[in-house]
Amino acid sequence: MSAVSDSLPITETATPETQADVAQALRDAYAARRAVYPLGGGTSLDYGLAPKQPGLGLSLGALQRVIDYPSRDLTITVEAGITIAELTAAMAAEGQQLPIDLPHAQVATLGGAIATNWSGARRYGYGTLRDYIIGISAVDGRGTPFKAGGRVVKNVAGYDFCKLLTGSLGTLSVITQVTLKAKPRPQRSAFAVAAVNNLAAASALLDALASSATTPVAIELIAGIAWSDISGELLPAGDLRIVVGLEGTAAEVDWMREQLAREWQPLGQSPEFITADLQVSALWTALNDFSSGPSELTVKINVLPSRAAELVGVVRELDATASIQAHAGNGIVLARFNELPPGGMLATMVKRLQPAARAAGGSAVILSANSGERTAQAVWGSPAADWPLMRAVKKQFDPHNILNPGRFVY
Repeated sequence: MSAVSDSLPITETATPETQADVAQALRDAYAARRAVYPLGGGTSLDYGLAPKQPGLGLSLGALQRVIDYPSRDLTITVEAGITIAELTAAMAAEGQQLPIDLPHAQVATLGGAIATNWSGARRYGYGTLRDYIIGISAVDGRGTPFKAGGRVVKNVAGYDFCKLLTGSLGTLSVITQVTLKAKPRPQRSAFAVAAVNNLAAASALLDALASSATTPVAIELIAGIAWSDISGELLPAGDLRIVVGLEGTAAEVDWMREQLAREWQPLGQSPEFITADLQVSALWTALNDFSSGPSELTVKINVLPSRAAELVGVVRELDATASIQAHAGNGIVLARFNELPPGGMLATMVKRLQPAARAAGGSAVILSANSGERTAQAVWGSPAADWPLMRAVKKQFDPHNILNPGRFVY
């Protein structure tokens, strides 16, 4: 987790208690053309370019109330500063959940999760955070409040600002309130795990999972020293492991366990199963928190799912000691480098990872870095064809460029 003072050039911090307070703060900043940095739990402040313009920190920590929770409708409306742990507890009391798997859930906020569009291992079975937002309230860079979406699942009127603001890194508006779809909590959660000898064997197993009769909620390929603490206790010994999350009713999970054992047998694999609640919970926590662990350079690579194992190989060529978690079913590779590869951060990103990701149908971005110059190309890659459109959208929401200036759309 990053310290705010180390990540952003904040000269003072305001803590509004209502959306009206947020709007007034932004109107004042707009008039003064003063930079504003929205703050949630402070867990992802290294994501994006480092801004250099001093400005106001706008903490959403006081906006943490549950506004409405008609649980029978499977919807909940909350303020954006609520922590993921608080939201999880409120929904668990009604037998429901928001399955997005965020690191540091005790301090990470819903608003921050939306700003970074973070979704973890269970995105394979449940989809991403963007899929769960059906209504949103926010304040734009002029200090003007606005709403989008509604409180029912089938709401398609107007532009889909819910999806536009998700992943905007707080550069278009300050999110104050969100209405979410809820999912029932599964009766049982378990894991099937297997050690594989090499990436070719991993690819074969992943291919089999893609056409499996089962319905996993997570398909993970993990490697590296970061997993050594739980190896032996939760995971089979080995360098490369496949971890498959299974959730549903007790009967569904039991059937999937038996089916996976049958499907993996021709591949020479015999899965081990983790079913005890404490062990299952411990492994979910390890999977959720991986990206926030110690690292000299942490990157996120998005490629076609069929190419995920290939990009794991590219990372290991650059740093054989790198720790890796690939949401392989979705084609997302998270890599923590123990040291910068030869040539430094810029060469690693611009000359190796980003070209390899493009060749595999995707992109590579920096999540955090301890050293090296974070240039725009190193962090985000070369501007895409839609870059002028993104700038035009930014101009409409934030004409004076006061919201998180320089971090994303520049």
